[in-house]
Amino acid sequence: MRRTQGQTGKRRSFQSQVLIQTKYQVTALAVLALALAGRSAAQERPVRRTADAEAAPASPVALKRRIVVSIPDRRLALIENGRVVLMFRVAVGAPESPSPVGEFRVANLVMDPVYYHPGNVIPAGPENPVGPRWIGLSAKGYGIHGTNEPRLIGRRVSHGCIRLSNHDVKILFAHLQVGDVVELHATRDAETAQLFGDGDRSARVLVASAVEAKPEAVDPAHVAVAASSSAQ
Repeated sequence: MRRTQGQTGKRRSFQSQVLIQTKYQVTALAVLALALAGRSAAQERPVRRTADAEAAPASPVALKRRIVVSIPDRRLALIENGRVVLMFRVAVGAPESPSPVGEFRVANLVMDPVYYHPGNVIPAGPENPVGPRWIGLSAKGYGIHGTNEPRLIGRRVSHGCIRLSNHDVKILFAHLQVGDVVELHATRDAETAQLFGDGDRSARVLVASAVEAKPEAVDPAHVAVAASSSAQ
């Protein structure tokens, strides 16, 4: 059966419409697939970031450091994160010039201080009354320091400051930072009794490192101020 020319034209027109419609459908499906893939990737990214964050190493625990001085025991302990690190014999304030009592902070750290007193200036050296290191306290005029009279360590003889031997103060100094807590106890309590036990025993250095590391927070403006006090 022979088709007429009109029927052939209609058939070709129908095939073209089907082909165009199929192309549109394929294009639409491709766009939809790309959109879904992008959405899926966007949803997965936060999960990967969270996993990376969880895998990151934890930040180091902050070191809690404090000095405890028992005036009646004439002993000093350095405690870090609840553990006794250092323990020394010290000289404390005489009865007529007692050491201050309470909780203070390390205000400044001075290496080789110059001693100033009205009419008297003593440079760093063996004759310096405050020794080779000054650990200034937030109680103005008071500090923890060395001495040029080591035979007096363990006695109540100072003008209020806490004295250590020059060897011991260097060790203590190397462990400290500005802002560390300093507790001065006028009477024995449960903690000082546990720390120092028999008040007549010799102090023990539990961990000693005489590293002469310069502290990060030393204010040169405090050198004269720190060493000028009569409270030695």
